[in-house]
Amino acid sequence: MYSMKPSDGCSPTVPESELYRCIQAVLPRETDLQHGPDTFNKGMLRWTLHRKVLNNPVNSLSLVWVLIKELEKAQRWDSRKCIIPLLHTLMYAIIQTAYLPDELYKRAYDLCKRLLTYPHPYCSVGLNYTRHMKTERVIPGLMYQRMVTAEQRLKNVHYPFQERVFILADPEVFSGSLTNVLLGDFEASTSASGGFLSPVDHMRYVVQHSMQAALGAELCNGVKLSGALKDMGQDIEPYFLAVMATLEQSVEEGRKGDGAALRSHLQQLYSKIVTDSDSAEPLPGGPLSDCPLPNPEMSFHLWTEDLDIWRELAKWLRSSSTSEQFPLIQEQEDFDLGESPSDLMLSDVTRFSVMSTDSGIERDLPTSTDPSPSSSLDSASMCASWEQCKTENESARLSRRGGIKMKPSVKDSMVLMQDTLEDHTNLAGGGGGRGGKRGTTLQRRAGSSAMQNPFQKQQRNFTARIVAMGDDRVLGRLAKAFYFFRKREARRLFLTTKVNLQFYYIPVCSSPTPVSPVKENLNVAKRDPSALGSYLSSVDPWYNCNIKSLGTMIPKLAQMQEANPGRPKEPFISDVISYYIRSGQQPVYFTIYFVKITFTHLTKEPVEDVFLTHLEMDFPEFRQISALVKDKQKRSSGEVCGAVVSVNYKKVTLSDRDTDKGLSVRTTGIQIDAIPSSEAEDLNCLTLMFNETPAKTKNSAVESKIRTTNVKIRSLETRAFTVTLDKDSHRIYRGVQSIDICPCEDPGYCVQKTMRSKLNLGEDKDAGLSKYMSKGLPLPINTFTGIIN
Repeated sequence: MYSMKPSDGCSPTVPESELYRCIQAVLPRETDLQHGPDTFNKGMLRWTLHRKVLNNPVNSLSLVWVLIKELEKAQRWDSRKCIIPLLHTLMYAIIQTAYLPDELYKRAYDLCKRLLTYPHPYCSVGLNYTRHMKTERVIPGLMYQRMVTAEQRLKNVHYPFQERVFILADPEVFSGSLTNVLLGDFEASTSASGGFLSPVDHMRYVVQHSMQAALGAELCNGVKLSGALKDMGQDIEPYFLAVMATLEQSVEEGRKGDGAALRSHLQQLYSKIVTDSDSAEPLPGGPLSDCPLPNPEMSFHLWTEDLDIWRELAKWLRSSSTSEQFPLIQEQEDFDLGESPSDLMLSDVTRFSVMSTDSGIERDLPTSTDPSPSSSLDSASMCASWEQCKTENESARLSRRGGIKMKPSVKDSMVLMQDTLEDHTNLAGGGGGRGGKRGTTLQRRAGSSAMQNPFQKQQRNFTARIVAMGDDRVLGRLAKAFYFFRKREARRLFLTTKVNLQFYYIPVCSSPTPVSPVKENLNVAKRDPSALGSYLSSVDPWYNCNIKSLGTMIPKLAQMQEANPGRPKEPFISDVISYYIRSGQQPVYFTIYFVKITFTHLTKEPVEDVFLTHLEMDFPEFRQISALVKDKQKRSSGEVCGAVVSVNYKKVTLSDRDTDKGLSVRTTGIQIDAIPSSEAEDLNCLTLMFNETPAKTKNSAVESKIRTTNVKIRSLETRAFTVTLDKDSHRIYRGVQSIDICPCEDPGYCVQKTMRSKLNLGEDKDAGLSKYMSKGLPLPINTFTGIIN
């Protein structure tokens, strides 16, 4: 129906019938198996589909046309499993299309608007894209311009937002071959468009795409414009800033009018660019040229013990804030940033105790002494004290880390509370149930609903997209880092006010190892190294097709590269990651659980830690015979091996009538899972299971599965047990006497609780803002759809 002449050098034109067959092959079906080979191939097919239309405006327009027809058909037939995948694919194609007629904009907008009458999560995804399409119809090219400007950190004063992708890979999963595959893929991504792309190239793409999207083939000659922009070189920056100012000014004016003023202004800029290039009259129209959408800037990190992800974020923030646009005050630079001894955070610097010669009273200090901490933070004095302390004898000094206790200001406290209100009001709107209590439902929260959120999200200039790659171990490490980050921000606010954190997860497992008969009794969650990834795949079919399949493809790509090192490299992994972080905007919330571990040795202090997916406790002396217990119990249910433990827990029910219970049982170990093993058991709580089926007597009946949110387990014998968190061999505690597990409290809620106690508003009931806040601290993992029931 709509045609456009392709420019020379473009990829071949793909007929609509072939595009239709590709789309049908990509869509998830009811008959698809979650771990079937056809499902895993769909991710590769979707990537191939977008590659076909990458360098030809005709193919992009045809793809948009076919996707709109398929979406209209899916809505008529109520094929809800295909609606959100089609919608994500459509929006991704619209962003990359050089020019779209107004009729297609209108039909795409109507499709998104009709989703507002659908249940969650369709209405949330539909609302987000409805807003984008309403703006894009009046200001064509705005989504592309903002995306490239933020992801490539192009300096300007009109759209002051920047993004960065941090990829954290588990070093135990990513061996040398897998790491080489990722690094080679990222290298191919940066050179996919004919070499390394500089900021000037990105500016050129923004100018060209904005003019083509607004003027079309009738008023813009894409080939002529592309050549003129290339000849400009560094002189393109004023035109880039002019285009940015024009589009952003149209946004500020409230999208009034029909876009005539926008097109008129861009037409003038276009005429000036083309005329200045050859001092001839510009061509009135012609074929449009392709404008590739470059992948965002990514940094790859092996998440070893030496890596502090929050320090990496702080260094990125400092490097991005050196301009006048995002200045950092000197106190922030000295206090919060740095990596050398002179730049270390004050709480990270080792401070040494000395004998005090004054009374400690401020009025008795000498007049020349400045009690403020900032006066002693100059680089020279810190370096001098550091060198002096290094030469002292180790035995003649006392040292401590993080000993500064700073009282957060009222402003900082309100920022933390607002951040908690924003997240958990979205959480309640997406999943039902108010966050003030445990909730009236055990349904896991997912997605966000801006229509029900009275607390608007505070815009921050920086967005850090953290992508974890690995199995459940890397997620447990991420949950722990996030928990202690929130605690540190409660003491001294810095990153929360400046950086918006978005979390993503790509499940990648190491090569399977043969399972010994001793471990046959372990449950499904233990055998599945990526239980959380399997759960996300079951609730989000599009996540299963694109992201779970990517985790399966990475080891295969490593094998193919080892077999054929000279094979040309394609940016498959980086392209899929880019698609994920751009389209995956519906979070699924996973509760972080706090565990207090007490040891048998009285001289050993209790330890506080957190876990996200799994906790295992077992007695080492019974580990070798635990596999034989099952067979023996089948013959004689009265014979039980193990140690006696007491289990005190709060039993949760769907009716919200939680009851406190306790029992004593003999067992060889206990498995505690936070991730359900099946869709039928999808409850936001812990599932406690004994390694063997407890024996039933006349006076007691022990449940095979205990669902709880709070549990305390204690050994009643002299035997100590071992605790393993999130299946991580580096997070094993031995010689444990008892463990106490409960959901982590959000520091934002703790701040509000402290302020309420000072005002004597009562501790037994929530009042004021507390009724809108959640006590728990969840880890939000972004997906494409959230949870589809």
